[in-house]
Amino acid sequence: MLTPTQLLRAYLSEIQDPAAVAALFADDGVLELPALASMGIDARAQGPAAIEKFIASLLANVPDFRFQDIRIFIETPDQAFGEYSVEAAVRSTGKIYRQTYAGRLVAERGKIKLLRESLDTLAAYRAFSKDV
Repeated sequence: MLTPTQLLRAYLSEIQDPAAVAALFADDGVLELPALASMGIDARAQGPAAIEKFIASLLANVPDFRFQDIRIFIETPDQAFGEYSVEAAVRSTGKIYRQTYAGRLVAERGKIKLLRESLDTLAAYRAFSKDV
């Protein structure tokens, strides 16, 4: 069974493969970015199929999306917390998306039960909005 840190590192390293990422999640696992609600975006996916679709959609618009500068700060038997960043071009706007995420992962039986990520919504808005 993978530890929470191993799960988080696997998620981060496999982000270019939506099916591999989705396979890390429990059947009822959740990937959510609640800060995006302030931009009118429902960024919550539950279950491997929805998570695979969510990641595939992101990659369709940001094909070079890859995590870098990965730092894991906290690990307990069922949780891990880290920060990681992205710098990649957004296809729909031609802008560069520069972002640092903070992610809290909750593991259960070697799978991701919850991955909640926080991010700078202004940086996201600027990169993904055509009118800024």
